[in-house]
Amino acid sequence: MAADREQQLLTTFVELADTLVVGYDVVDLLHTLVERCALILEATDAGILIPDETGALEVVASTSERSHLIGLLQLRADEGPCIDAYETGRLVTVENIAGTYARWPKFATAAAQVGYQSMHAIPLRLRGETIGSLNLFRDKVGPLDPEDAMAAQTLADVATIGILQERALRESDIAREQLQHALNSRVLIEQAKGVLSQVEGLSMEDAFSQMRTQARNTGTRLSVVAERVISQAQSR
Repeated sequence: MAADREQQLLTTFVELADTLVVGYDVVDLLHTLVERCALILEATDAGILIPDETGALEVVASTSERSHLIGLLQLRADEGPCIDAYETGRLVTVENIAGTYARWPKFATAAAQVGYQSMHAIPLRLRGETIGSLNLFRDKVGPLDPEDAMAAQTLADVATIGILQERALRESDIAREQLQHALNSRVLIEQAKGVLSQVEGLSMEDAFSQMRTQARNTGTRLSVVAERVISQAQSR
């Protein structure tokens, strides 16, 4: 891994550590993480899946709408690298998605339609338990460099720590509550993105960026900003 990428990785660890304080916004933390993963590991996009209170996986953070959709597609089809990484607790690397049609036909077809050619799914692990997956999408074929794989697993571990912060989440019931909070927040954010996109003529990515900037500038949780957007739209 080049020196500048090592510096980016170290900077990311410092920034993420600074956010792990009482009352931190887990959704914003995970979005920061996927953005940095895409940048540092030279992925086109990145996303994170975690289970809801029923055990069903859901997309909680993604760098683009197409990675969000591909994540959802894997969940609905119950097939793909994301599912395998979560179920096995092991890295699942796909150097050429086109070659996976026999194994994952729906995933391979959908990925090809949006231009992804390779994908790597890294489990989010806490000791012996897997609580989700970090997923890297690329627009070119090729393997995941061993050093990148190590860095990706380390970043995935940071995501796990962010979700299950030991100081506040020592009991499993609290952990499940935190996971469900992240998923509930995501639903509100998705609804608000759609509202802003329609009302202000923004792309979904720009709508999210606007809400995130407002949340950071005002020290407000993303979910609260999303609730306000929805409420204001309903009152018009």
